[in-house]
Amino acid sequence: MTATTYVPRPAEAASADLSRTGRRGRRDDTRPGLAFLAPFLILYVLFVIGPALYGLVMSFFDTSLVKSGLGKFAGFSNYAEAFKSSDFWSSMWHTVWFTILTTPPLVILSFIFAMLAERATHGKWFFRLAFFAPYILPSATMALIWIWLYTPGLGLASAVVQKLGITSPQWLGDPHWAMWSIAAATVWWTLGFNFVLYLAGLQEIPRELYESSSLDGASPWQQMRSITIPLLSRTTTLVIVLQVIASLKVFDQMYIMTSGGPNFSTRPALEYIYDIGFTDYRVGYGAAASTVYFVLLLIVSAIWFIQTRRAERSA
Repeated sequence: MTATTYVPRPAEAASADLSRTGRRGRRDDTRPGLAFLAPFLILYVLFVIGPALYGLVMSFFDTSLVKSGLGKFAGFSNYAEAFKSSDFWSSMWHTVWFTILTTPPLVILSFIFAMLAERATHGKWFFRLAFFAPYILPSATMALIWIWLYTPGLGLASAVVQKLGITSPQWLGDPHWAMWSIAAATVWWTLGFNFVLYLAGLQEIPRELYESSSLDGASPWQQMRSITIPLLSRTTTLVIVLQVIASLKVFDQMYIMTSGGPNFSTRPALEYIYDIGFTDYRVGYGAAASTVYFVLLLIVSAIWFIQTRRAERSA
């Protein structure tokens, strides 16, 4: 038998050349993208990934701000101390309680105000600006505004309550009122972000659905229940997940308005970690508490996201 040599036809050869050229072109196209991403990736590794890994390493040592180096190896003793610390779990409860107080109103009020702003026939720009404007304020500015509002005898909150014939409480000085007062200020401050998300979701709903349902005799309430709420389910899931994560990371307004007081009744987990690391100089233990808090936050976020996604699929 004689071996035969396969000679590709011109069309096959051209196709193979185009395939090789296409693969080479795709590789060439990715290089500019990687070049543009490189500065961000370098900074992200240097200032986020790197410090996070170094903090994880520090959590296994008795690292202190007053001593150089990592210090003595501590193993899991820092983690054991964090799990046994009543102050740590108390600050965790304050964080969870703040999340419970702020998440429902920030979701419900954002939806209601977005509906009202979208249905307004005149001055839509004014309502959008009014609801979103507080969100652009820095946390320090917001905290100073509400500290003044809560000032006994001078603030607007005390004046309104006294006009109603009720004795004004110590808004930020009473352990029973301090967390509620901070939660109210936070709702006013951060409502605009969720408001914009709902407003964007409402604008994606076709107007024809409302027009056809109104011709069928559907009331505004029936339209909201049968059209608006179901079609905004993905937006609602996004708002809830982002809001829970943001509330669990609370620090600024509590630290500025009460510094965790009175009697540590408003000290969140991040402020506890800050106090341990930068006031008591126990950076190793602070890193361990921070790692525990991060893992708990990750678990809560994952469970919440999975549950909401399952609810969406079953709906």
